[in-house]
Amino acid sequence: MTVLATVSAEWLTLRGEADARARSRTLVDELAHRLGDGPLIVHDLGSGSGAMMRWLAPQLRAPQRWVLHDADPQILGTRDPSPVLDGQGQVVGSQPSIEQLGDLGRDAFHGGSAVVASALLDVITENEARLIVNACVSAGTPALFSLSVSGQVLLDPGYPADEHFGAAFNDHQRRVADGRRLLGPDAVRVVARMFATAGWSVRELDTPWRLGPDESTLSAEWLAGWVGAAVEQRPELDSAAGRYLALRRTQLAARSLSVTVGHRDVIAWPQ
Repeated sequence: MTVLATVSAEWLTLRGEADARARSRTLVDELAHRLGDGPLIVHDLGSGSGAMMRWLAPQLRAPQRWVLHDADPQILGTRDPSPVLDGQGQVVGSQPSIEQLGDLGRDAFHGGSAVVASALLDVITENEARLIVNACVSAGTPALFSLSVSGQVLLDPGYPADEHFGAAFNDHQRRVADGRRLLGPDAVRVVARMFATAGWSVRELDTPWRLGPDESTLSAEWLAGWVGAAVEQRPELDSAAGRYLALRRTQLAARSLSVTVGHRDVIAWPQ
């Protein structure tokens, strides 16, 4: 499996608390109901530093072993070495698997209990999404994908420029990168349709980041990336970007800016 847009360990750490707060516990309950008493084998796609395992494993009471798929061995090497415990207080086993998503076969999840991922679907292509869905369907393994970018952003106070930067950012998320058309904000809709076409049940929920004054460091880092991607997509925005960022950073310093970043979680299971 692959993380197709490599991110830094520092960014993963910075966003960790916001991710954990945003992910849907309702859909976790749905997944736990489908999994039963275990023991479980959970495949975590684009696992990065293992945040999804640390968040989800304690919410599942059954004994578990996780397979942590990623294409970046350096990111896998940043995992917290402290034990992860399941819902009954037992240590969760794990093993890394360094591989590319394009190599995923239909039998990749045979013998597995669930497939999960966080912040992955929006940086893959439609064909790569189809590989994941086909492998889940072939194995009959329920899938829970969290924190896919939805394209909805709300800054308070708002300004007309927000819409321009937001539209450009969403176009950037759908860009062609190294010959690959990324799904971006369309990811959950596309993946949900694929599962539904296969006859599976699908449920989606909005899971936004809600960043207040106490999360100004994360907000500032996100804001720089959001505006930077927008300018990369539409260079004509560059002349306004500096003033816009300066204004927003002043508001962050004054604790007068809140940011809502839209994400969406989706679960699918065989009927």
